[in-house]
Amino acid sequence: MNINEYIDHTILKPTTRVADIEKLCNEAMEYKFAAVCVPPPFVKMAKQLLEGSGVKTATVIGFPFGYAGIEAKIAEVVLAMIDGADELDMVINLIALKNNDWAYLANELNHIMPIIKPKDKVIKIIIESGILTDDEIIKCCGLYGAAGIDYLKTSTGYADKGATIEAVQLMRKELPPHVKIKASGGIRTYAFAKQLIKAGATRLGCSTGVAIMQQQDSDTADY
Repeated sequence: MNINEYIDHTILKPTTRVADIEKLCNEAMEYKFAAVCVPPPFVKMAKQLLEGSGVKTATVIGFPFGYAGIEAKIAEVVLAMIDGADELDMVINLIALKNNDWAYLANELNHIMPIIKPKDKVIKIIIESGILTDDEIIKCCGLYGAAGIDYLKTSTGYADKGATIEAVQLMRKELPPHVKIKASGGIRTYAFAKQLIKAGATRLGCSTGVAIMQQQDSDTADY
């Protein structure tokens, strides 16, 4: 297993510095990660640093709580695409979900998708599975799975509970085959990363991608 191909090498701290982005992108190119995921103000810089490397530039929309208005999310999406983002990880409106307002969530999606898809950008929808019931996760799979998204993503990494094997397995069971799964939040070891991939994840959002790669090398050397 080439686990590097699954990893979105990530830094989303509000205190992120230019030097952090330079380091992140250099590591992503060295290890040939799938993408870097950076705060919106650093999209343009990351895109330039990664030019010609094959590593994609991802950023977040409505992060981390998801309760920004639809118009605000649209503005974030447009700016991210102008700055060169290849992939967009958008947090759903969790307040709407917890108040059972699925019509709002559908409306949010119906405004965002026509902006993203004609530009051939990858859209990952973050549902924050750690604070949802199984029934809510299943409903999310039904709504977003039918909408033409590329990935359903477990977590922002800011909730108390991040990715779990059980959530990924449930999502894989309930989603259409063409919708992929990104697991994120609390993925710090090679062993856990392997378990998530086995459960059905095809991307991993990690701030510890280099450590995971070093653990993979150590694991391989034991055989």
